[in-house]
Amino acid sequence: MKKLLIYLGHPAHFHLYKNAIANWQEKGHKVIILIKKKDVLENLLQAAGLDYINILKEGRKDSFAGMFLGMAKRTVRILNYCRKNKPDILTGTSVENSFVGKILHIPVVNINEDDAAVVPLYAKLSYPYADAILNPRVCNSGKWDKKAIKYESYQKLAYLHPNHFTPDRSVVEKYFSVENPYFIIRFAKLNAHHDNGMRGISTPVAEKLIAILKKYGNIYISSERELEPQFEKYRLNINPLDIHHIMAFAALYLGDSQSMSVEAAMLGVPSVRFNDFADKIGVLEELEYTYNLTFGIKSSEPQKLYQTVENLLNTKNLREVFQIRRQRMLADKIDVTAFLTWFIENYPESKRIMRENPDYQYNFK
Repeated sequence: MKKLLIYLGHPAHFHLYKNAIANWQEKGHKVIILIKKKDVLENLLQAAGLDYINILKEGRKDSFAGMFLGMAKRTVRILNYCRKNKPDILTGTSVENSFVGKILHIPVVNINEDDAAVVPLYAKLSYPYADAILNPRVCNSGKWDKKAIKYESYQKLAYLHPNHFTPDRSVVEKYFSVENPYFIIRFAKLNAHHDNGMRGISTPVAEKLIAILKKYGNIYISSERELEPQFEKYRLNINPLDIHHIMAFAALYLGDSQSMSVEAAMLGVPSVRFNDFADKIGVLEELEYTYNLTFGIKSSEPQKLYQTVENLLNTKNLREVFQIRRQRMLADKIDVTAFLTWFIENYPESKRIMRENPDYQYNFK
């Protein structure tokens, strides 16, 4: 049995690993979860009943200096923890793991689905010292791409694949009726280092979207940033573990969050993202241009945003159309949780197998 250390730095990472964690624990592996303070991450772990250690309870400032200071603190604290507890492998979407693994000679499996060009600082700091990089096939890891193990799927299918998730109307009904059409709007903070200079949904754009949407159904806003007073009445107050059930029955998703745009696409919910990452991220490009499950619009094109929303709202049998597109996408992809469970617990043999026979992954459909 192995001692596995997972570092989670974002709510999306909790969802990515949660089913694999259950698998590893069931098989008798010891799983250690370290986290930092980020949005609803701690709430998710508590709601799921998972033990964890918060190594940066104080959080960090959003300035560039604050980000580096926070990273330095986390690295030292993970390093000290690993010296005492000696895990067999480190995994996560993490710069800190790579530093610690290099210093202590512990294997590091880095899991990421952002192209290196989109997160250049992250790539430069984490990829050189990672022993293996797990990427979706459409994700480009830049000059480290030859080091990457490519799989035919998306991270979000680790928890939204039909093998692991079935939308439940009764969960939504705890909060509001599914019979009435509703829309989810997501405001991200856009304050990570790779978000520098990127713009998303401004207050005037949000007001215009609400004016369009309210003619067709109810509106619920999920926000990482502080909401302006005029939007408070739309705030989505839920158990964070229920968000994917609520998203699954939404008529439309709109936001400036990459993660939730992909999640909506995984569920076959029409997904419109409005920020300056449009046309820059491989995963979202494939979902848009191969499977027609999402639409990316730059912040300089608000009129295109409004027209796209109007067109979708007036599309006949919209849900059925997108569910058919979803099924086409799922037919092409593997079950990421099954693949990840196997890869980590059998590392480094799993790395050798994937190098010699990449099609081995199709055992995990």
